[in-house]
Amino acid sequence: MTGVPDFGSNELVPTVVQDVSTGQVLMVAYMNEVAFRTSSETGYAHFWSRSRQKLWKKGATSGNVMRIVNISLDCDDDAILLTVKPAGPACHTGTVSCFGQERTSGDEHADRVPAQGFYSLESLWATIAERANHLPEGSYTADLIAGGVEATARKVLEEAAEVAFAAKNHAFGSDSDGRVASEAADVIYHLLVLLAERRVNPRLVIEELAARAPRADS
Repeated sequence: MTGVPDFGSNELVPTVVQDVSTGQVLMVAYMNEVAFRTSSETGYAHFWSRSRQKLWKKGATSGNVMRIVNISLDCDDDAILLTVKPAGPACHTGTVSCFGQERTSGDEHADRVPAQGFYSLESLWATIAERANHLPEGSYTADLIAGGVEATARKVLEEAAEVAFAAKNHAFGSDSDGRVASEAADVIYHLLVLLAERRVNPRLVIEELAARAPRADS
């Protein structure tokens, strides 16, 4: 968290709440100085109810609390972005997000692919990049990067082979979904470490994938 909102100019500051795993906007509420301080101290989202004129902890009754991962302020210190790990639906109607009622001018029945949580890779990349920049002692990531491209490339090859074997075993029923996911996670992690060691921004990978999208199913 950086800084404190300008409560002197705005007694109530609008607060956007975002799921750390999916990047989905869950709700918008308001914080006053008490709600901000309580949220910061407890690590759980608290807001100020404009209708009841009282402090309330999100999920205090329903159990759908929101554990805070990060608190960010906008450039004017008059809006808050709360990144959280929600314990359940954000909306009182039972939907994941208060913005769940989509209104589009297109096909009302178009297929929608659910979010896969790739947003959380941003946090992983930030950690790996920090390790690459400072090479702290005792860090596995830093040690791997210090070993140069020979070390990072070797790990990518090893992990790629392991996920391939896990996938084949999965096909015969001897490995679980979780095992395949675990091995795939190792590949993604070590691939990001390789990119960090080579100083290649993963955004270039995303841009390349986006460029291929129109012809992906051709």
